[in-house]
Amino acid sequence: MKNRISIPLPPSMWISLIAILCVVGGCLSVQAETEVSAKQKNVPAHLESFLQVSCIDCHDGPEGEAGFDLRRVLSNGINLQNTKLDPPWVKIIDRVAAGEMPPREAEQPNVKDRTEFVSQTSQWLQKHQKQRDRTYGRVRARRLTRIQVERSLHEILGIDIPLAEKLPEEGRPRGFTTVAEYQTMSHHYLARHLAVVDDALDEAFHRALNPAEACHRDLEPRAIARSNPRRRCREPEMRKGQAVVWSSTMAYYGRIPATTAPADGWYQFRVSCSGINVPQTEGIWTAIHSGPCISTAPILTAVKAFEVGDAPTTVELETWLPKGHMLEIRPQDSTIKRARFRGGQVGVGEGEPQKVPGIGIDRMSMRQVYRYTVKDVQQRLFGSVELKEKSHNQFDPVPKKPRKVLAELIHSFAQRAFRRNVEKKVVVNAVSLASNMLAEGRSFVESLRAGYRTILCSPEFLYLKESPGRLNDYEIASRLSYFLTGCPPDDTLQTLAQTKQLSDVDVRRHQVDRLLGVGDKRETSHVGRDSLARQFVKDFSAEWLDLDQLDFTQPDRKLYRNYDPIVRMAMLDETHEFLVDMVLEDRPVKNLVAADYTYLNSRLCRYYKLEQDVSQGIQKVDVSEVSHRGGLLTQGAILKVTANGSATSPVVRGAWVAERILGMKIPPPPDGVPAIEPDIRGATTIREQLVKHRADESCASCHRQMDPFGFALESFDPAGQWRSHYFAVTKGRTKLGAEVEASGQLPDGQYFADIDELKRVLASQPEKIARGLASHLIVYGTGGELSFSDRQAIDQIVTTAQETEYGFRSLLKSVVTSPLFVEK
Repeated sequence: MKNRISIPLPPSMWISLIAILCVVGGCLSVQAETEVSAKQKNVPAHLESFLQVSCIDCHDGPEGEAGFDLRRVLSNGINLQNTKLDPPWVKIIDRVAAGEMPPREAEQPNVKDRTEFVSQTSQWLQKHQKQRDRTYGRVRARRLTRIQVERSLHEILGIDIPLAEKLPEEGRPRGFTTVAEYQTMSHHYLARHLAVVDDALDEAFHRALNPAEACHRDLEPRAIARSNPRRRCREPEMRKGQAVVWSSTMAYYGRIPATTAPADGWYQFRVSCSGINVPQTEGIWTAIHSGPCISTAPILTAVKAFEVGDAPTTVELETWLPKGHMLEIRPQDSTIKRARFRGGQVGVGEGEPQKVPGIGIDRMSMRQVYRYTVKDVQQRLFGSVELKEKSHNQFDPVPKKPRKVLAELIHSFAQRAFRRNVEKKVVVNAVSLASNMLAEGRSFVESLRAGYRTILCSPEFLYLKESPGRLNDYEIASRLSYFLTGCPPDDTLQTLAQTKQLSDVDVRRHQVDRLLGVGDKRETSHVGRDSLARQFVKDFSAEWLDLDQLDFTQPDRKLYRNYDPIVRMAMLDETHEFLVDMVLEDRPVKNLVAADYTYLNSRLCRYYKLEQDVSQGIQKVDVSEVSHRGGLLTQGAILKVTANGSATSPVVRGAWVAERILGMKIPPPPDGVPAIEPDIRGATTIREQLVKHRADESCASCHRQMDPFGFALESFDPAGQWRSHYFAVTKGRTKLGAEVEASGQLPDGQYFADIDELKRVLASQPEKIARGLASHLIVYGTGGELSFSDRQAIDQIVTTAQETEYGFRSLLKSVVTSPLFVEK
């Protein structure tokens, strides 16, 4: 580990940290306030009268129907400092407008009274929400997410080490970690943030002043294979001039100690190999993982999957390897024959007689790479200060006027860290600390580092500085950049902000294309980063589609034997490539549910039981309706994250479709209502259980909205494969159970027979899909939840994109040109 300069926290930094807690604490206290205050707005008498006549009988007090206490809602009214009083009023408006309340068996208000109540209550609620937004802003104090902290430190310091995982886990009760209202701040978080800042500064100063020689290895087969051919182990064996690994289920078999990383870092590999005993109809799918590859550290990181045939092929990959980690390379296709070995180890010659497929490695190269050069890092830390090389790769800054240079460097650093022009008085504490340390005899480097540390622990860095009302150009630059790239604004955005051009909607539209790499034929990516559009897709879909939960559960291996690491990686690739195409080609949003194509490799084709001829790699493949594929709903990754590994639930999947695709808000179940658990014995189907559940009116209203989507998706098992029957497990034995019934009726009365008909129905209403996507993009991009008064703005966003059939990128442009995007 690099030597860390020990610097106690100066008083100025404690002030910054306390300021962070005060800012957040103030916002949280505003949100937590529930008592009546001067900001309360009483319910107009004519609105209360309607509710007293039509609703109070069933919803009078805490024991009211469905737990809805209308008397408390009327008593609370609206409070400008408490957004938690709004949702009951939104629920009232929506239920009365839809004719769901009062219930059909109750006495109904006449049409005129109902219409006037909905209209007047809507105006009353909108008026006060807009007043709140003008006073406090739509978005509370918004902190950088841990991914945004990591990328900000990367850009500011010129480093590329993983940092996000060192910060506390972030919850996302409203779907996204960017939502300010649910971002937490604590002493624990601040302590972790300090540690991350220190790690980042250690890496940057070490790279600038003591850069290590980058590792480079060229490995011949004998260096790749086990060193002692008589030893039974899990490393490749030599066979006919190749280092060979046979198909097997044995963990860590195929580990290659010669690829062990000498230091933490990004490494690029080239692997030249060919298949052995290749099946006649297909190649050999091989997976590459990384890790310590020992039983006491069992977690491996998926790196790449590839298909190899008889002909030699070369595979290139890039991965982060902590010191001591290595690669594991072996065939992992669960559908091909696999060898068995005794005692948990493999001896030379034990695999070949079993006539199983294998992979033979001819050579490998390993090269440590960096996103930024040493010169880049030196420039970020020391600007134009001369760096004297004391010895080979040992540098020392020699400023002519140290105190003056310290102040200039810290001020320049703060402008990058705070993402805007900064007056010198803003950094006076950091400059004073560094100057005092210099005066006390500490080195220039120590003093400068302390000043930078103070800046990076300031609320100005950790929080997005925004004031109520319209954002200024620097604030727009930050919001736009973090939305589309997860990074601080680059030089182009900073220049546009400085010249006040980002207030122009046409400029923002153009920046969407630039920040997504549209029209850039080079498809460039940087060390540790994907291309621009792919990075946006991965960031957004991880939370929007819950793809970051793909490994939360694993399919039951006894029931779903064909699910393997190759399929898992291919599923993610399918969804990512599909969405990258949606963005770059501005595909209409109806494709999200009913595209006639998808992205597959040959392994996923076989897994889906499709007969298309797919050559090397992931490719765009046309799919017919009989395949039941096409669109997000039938992609393996989506079907996997909406199941628990052993069973499916139309409630879970239906709620996912309603919320993620259509943007509906599905409330949690009322207290005391038990969850529906699938009957794995097969005696009762989930649909039969739900019929009884929906008989309860407090449950029925929500289940009518979401269950039909889930019924259609019951045709897919927990591992994403098509099924016609459920599995039934009796006394440990598995057999075919009840037939899947995938029909349903949507809330608007439309019937569908199966998933194919449901997709057609949804695709015929693209404005609903566009509205759902636009809503998610606004929440993700601004960090503010949508309120009732935002509905008109969302409608305008959708209308603006109508000419392109609600193209995905057109919606992105409509979002960044909406008033919602440029207001706090």
